[in-house]
Amino acid sequence: MAAYVINCKEIAKKIREELSKKAKQYEDINGQKICLATIIVGKDPASLSYVKNQEKVCIETGLKFITYELSEDTSEEDLIELIKKLNDDSSVHGILVQVPLPKHIDENKIAGIIDVNKDVDCFNPINVGKLYRGEKCLLPCTPKGILRILKEMNIEIRGKKVAVVGRSNIVGKPIAALMLHNDATVTICHSKTENLKEILLNSDIIISAVGKPKLITEDMIKEGAVIVDAGTTLVDGKLVGDVDFENVLNKASMITPVPGGVGSMTTTMLIENVLEAANIYG
Repeated sequence: MAAYVINCKEIAKKIREELSKKAKQYEDINGQKICLATIIVGKDPASLSYVKNQEKVCIETGLKFITYELSEDTSEEDLIELIKKLNDDSSVHGILVQVPLPKHIDENKIAGIIDVNKDVDCFNPINVGKLYRGEKCLLPCTPKGILRILKEMNIEIRGKKVAVVGRSNIVGKPIAALMLHNDATVTICHSKTENLKEILLNSDIIISAVGKPKLITEDMIKEGAVIVDAGTTLVDGKLVGDVDFENVLNKASMITPVPGGVGSMTTTMLIENVLEAANIYG
């Protein structure tokens, strides 16, 4: 029997409806909208697309959205000055600096400048440290979205063997940490991992975030595995994931599609983080 294709868009829609109500309550009480400020340096196509989607979802949920589009040659000093200005602006509740940044700007340095209480994608090293220690913080959006998908689908995590394919700071490492915090036994796989197929065949849940089309094939997963595909690549103008979807569909129990999967949750979790930053959720 074919796997159940998880309707991530429907999950995201339900969450956004609730966020919209909370945002309206905040505005009614405080006389101002909750505000997200996004900074983009240069013209990276993926970043521009993501920023456009941020604006759309902010408008949909009743948030104020400010974009700072800076030129490729913006100095590190000028970027830092802008971030500090936003840190001090009480009308701005969340700050997101789009990466990648131009090579002359130190991403690690910039991450450390963002106010930890407005750091809505968990870039600041203080929040990263809290994440790995299991302390309360604003969680990175894509990993948070993955965790929410699993919980919304009532997929048991405790005690399960989870393989995370990819070790990026944005998805791979933090989702591995979140799985550990939920009592899974986690294996992180990457380009130097030996016997990847053997590891995946022994895993109950596979989360892939590499950006390599059809990396994971039907013969690499066990019957009934849950597959979360967070990898995206443009192939002939079409967005595809890391998983050979059509064939893996015949063996998995549940699977997320690409497009229309994890990506639809990322911006939703960003909005939720902005509301958290505005003290809507604890």
